[in-house]
Amino acid sequence: MIKVRRRVLRPQSSDAESRRHQRRLQKKQDQLTKERESLKRWMSRLKRAFHAMEKLQSKIARLERQVEQLEVEPTEIAPE
Repeated sequence: MIKVRRRVLRPQSSDAESRRHQRRLQKKQDQLTKERESLKRWMSRLKRAFHAMEKLQSKIARLERQVEQLEVEPTEIAPE
């Protein structure tokens, strides 16, 4: 009759588990720092782009008002 070999289950040492936990924690903290720096760079780019867009919108609105005002005013050309 064939006997199945059994594996001996030993509890893991808490030191190994603690080191693994510390490595995972450090890795996640490093990743968090990296992502925060990336977000900071993107936010500064986004702010610049947003303010540039606001300036363009106000410039366009001002030009539209000026064009509308010129279209409404009668031309002051003297008849010949």
